Amino acid sequence: MQIITIKDGKEKQLLRHHPWVFSGALHTPTSALETGLGRVETHDGAFIAYGWYDQDSHIPLRLLSWNEARIPDESWWAQAIAESVRRRSSFFQDKAGGTTTFRIIFSEADMLPGVVVDVYGTMLRIIISARVAWDHRDIIVSTLDSLLKPSLMLITIDSAFAGAEKLSETTLYYQDGQYFTPAKRLDPIRFREDGLYYEVIPGKGQKSGFYCDQRENRKAIEPYAKDAVVLDGCSYTGAFSLHALRAGAKSVDLFDSSDPALRQALVHVHINQDLKTIAEDSRSKVTTTVCDIFEQMRVIPSDHYDLMILDPPKLAQTKAQAEGAQKAYKDLNRLAMQKIKNGGIIATFSCSASIRSEQLRMILAWSAKDANVEIQILKTLGQAEDHPIRLSFPESEYLCGYIMRVLR
Repeated sequence: MQIITIKDGKEKQLLRHHPWVFSGALHTPTSALETGLGRVETHDGAFIAYGWYDQDSHIPLRLLSWNEARIPDESWWAQAIAESVRRRSSFFQDKAGGTTTFRIIFSEADMLPGVVVDVYGTMLRIIISARVAWDHRDIIVSTLDSLLKPSLMLITIDSAFAGAEKLSETTLYYQDGQYFTPAKRLDPIRFREDGLYYEVIPGKGQKSGFYCDQRENRKAIEPYAKDAVVLDGCSYTGAFSLHALRAGAKSVDLFDSSDPALRQALVHVHINQDLKTIAEDSRSKVTTTVCDIFEQMRVIPSDHYDLMILDPPKLAQTKAQAEGAQKAYKDLNRLAMQKIKNGGIIATFSCSASIRSEQLRMILAWSAKDANVEIQILKTLGQAEDHPIRLSFPESEYLCGYIMRVLR
């Protein structure tokens, strides 16, 4: 096995089990390394971990196992996958509770770099964001197939990382023990979250097709939605809106830049109305608008909305983009604070890992100052428990949010 030596002084974070090693930390010349496993050592030869080196990855060395006796071969991958799935056993047992969608692998947070796996009813969606996961896709697929026997698996390259990882955007389909190419559009897969029904069309939709990281936060807005006029900004396929409707909202306006997402949101409203999980007149309470949320917030009426939900897409992919993202979050929240009714409630979120909860709180303080309002923080929100935060890998904490009251 090749030996990869870390520069003196660059090993501390790695010994604390952070899994990423960038080229500047490598003492061994890259010309001497080849793609594959390596034993990673300090400058004086002490064992750190086993890692996977790939010079074509934007993170050339990813650490896998800190146990010197456990080489991360295919059996290691299979065991790590099985352990990650078992840690979600309570979700598999909670069918009576009304949830059949959840995350079973959360990449580095589950010690499995570059791979995310979500359950949607009987289907698994595998999203790959690193070359090391792509190189191990067959063991990932076969292990999950053996453990869970899904009706279908989709394996997708994450478009946000395809360029950086020098991977082509693609989707693979796996069923009955083999990969296949669909001859026609596949039928929708239906699933539940907290007693509400949703559908995804395999091969369609943003990334996973549904964001189960907001599960607890959707429930958290319900107490504020009864008899409320609601704005659902960046609504995607309407999950927050369904919770508002279930709680008895007077009306809900959905804003999103994607027309297909809004059409799917209306499908979800109809499904749940037919199944009586929301009121039978819910469709008449809903409007949809294809728009840029930053422009739309400037033209919405003032003193009209009782509750606003602001869940924009990731505005900062990297730390370098954080400053621009902070300005965008400030602008969006300032407009919401200016337009909402006195005493109104805003649920606001950031899914940019480079914007921490404390930073978002400071941004909200700046927004409140410019909007000339007072803010009361009612709840602090984060990602659902199937998206665990690994303390040795702080990048695994990416979703933060607040429910706040606006006072003039």
